[in-house]
Parts: sequence; C-alpha cells; structure tokens
Amino acid sequence: MAVARRSAHMNVMVEAAEKAGRSLVRDFGEVEQLQVSRKGPGNFVSTADHKAEKIIREILLKARPKYGFLMEESGEVKGEDPSCRWIVDPLDGTMNFLHGIPHWCVSIALEKDGDIVAGVIYDPVKDELFWAEKGLGAYLNNRRIQVSGRNSLAEAAVALHHAAYDSIEGLATLVKSGTVIRNMGSTCLDLAYVAAGRLDAFCKSHISGGLWDVAAGIVLVREARGQATDAKMGKNFNTGGSLVAANSALHKDLAARVKAPAAKKADAKAS
Repeated sequence: MAVARRSAHMNVMVEAAEKAGRSLVRDFGEVEQLQVSRKGPGNFVSTADHKAEKIIREILLKARPKYGFLMEESGEVKGEDPSCRWIVDPLDGTMNFLHGIPHWCVSIALEKDGDIVAGVIYDPVKDELFWAEKGLGAYLNNRRIQVSGRNSLAEAAVALHHAAYDSIEGLATLVKSGTVIRNMGSTCLDLAYVAAGRLDAFCKSHISGGLWDVAAGIVLVREARGQATDAKMGKNFNTGGSLVAANSALHKDLAARVKAPAAKKADAKAS
C-alpha cells in the first residue's frame, strides 16, 4: 500500500523527532554505567531531556518561526501566530530511561486553532516512527495502521496509567473476566500502540502533566479509526482531564467506568 505523502509540517516534525531521538539514544547508552555511580543518573537524564527539547525547538522554530510552543520542560512560549503551536514532549517514559529500560519516546504534535492536526511519536531504540495527519490516516514507518478489532473488554489488553488504578469502576471485575492490564511507563507509546492495534485501549483518569503527554497520541488513535475522548465523551484533555482511547467497540464501555480520582472527590467534599 502506498504511503500518504507527508506534508511540509510532517517532514519537519519527523526531522526534529529523529534528530532528538539520536541524541537521546547516545545518552541512553551511558545510563547503565551511571546506575552504579554515587551521583546516580538523575541529573544526567534531566540534562538529556533538556538537550533533546532544545534540538526539537531549534528545528521547528527555524521551519516555522511564528508558531508558539507548549513544551514539557520549558512550558508555554507564545508565538506571533496565535493559531498554531507545537506541543512537545522530548522524552516520555523518563523513569524507564532512568532505569535503562528501552521503552521511551519523543513526541511532537501540531495544534491549529485548538485542534490537534498532526502528531509524531518516535521510539528511537526500536526505530519505530508513528505518525498521523488529520484526514490522511496513521502510519508506523511506511505501513498504514489501525486500531484492533476486538469487541470485548474480557479479551482486551488495556493500558492504564498508574493514577487510574483507583479510578476505574469494576477494575477487579475486568481483571477477573480476562482483561489484560498493562502499565508500561510511557503514555505516548501506549497511545501509539493502541493506534497500531498492539493494545486495545488506554485509560488515563487524570492528566496530571499537560497536553504534551497525549496530544500526538490523540491524532494517531483517531486517524487509526479509533476514538480518543475524555471520560464524558468530550475533549477535556487539559490538566486534570481524563483520556480514554480505544476502538469504537470498547470505547464507550471503558469510558463509562472512569470516575474522578479519590483526591478530587475529597477536594469536592471539602469545598
């Protein structure tokens, strides 16, 4: 099957993700040695993270100097063009990276007028590039991908962010019925895997970080013929919102099981 022609935006996103990925791979090779040092790898990983973000920002800024940024490390930077901004997570799966586990990635998304229209999630260790543009489908490297066809949670593999464990009604029932629960340490890759059909669904009950965790994954899942919404079937993906991503058959059932985290309930009662 022929690959959809990438836009100029996508080409620069891929360039930035791959260059940052190469830098991170070199640093990742040093982590194992740092595990045994007194200082430990924490500061080293933070430096690697910031370096990758700098690489991405420089490439994107050169290509589109008027666009703004929303970045995990540097926060929001307003651009001259308020309609467009890049959303960047230079290293998703930091704890995996820190412990020498080869499951982490670079994530870049493009938002136009509040709508996420393109996303790249790059796993440089496995050299897997997940990318999607609105209306053009989702791809893994040069292959078109789509969400799985399973229609029962009892047969599904569902990735849950750790914060969701106490926020899913009937979690024990799901497990007893045969649902496979996974927490692999990278929200971005979890969403990419849902888009590729490797996982059947993903649930994060409380987005404690920011859009950089989920932006690229949202467009990937949607372009792979899946659904990605908050638990109320809306688009509240900002800090504090939820995210449920799955194929159409599983999405509604899983979304209905999501409840507010316990801490939020306690805050509501106190007020």
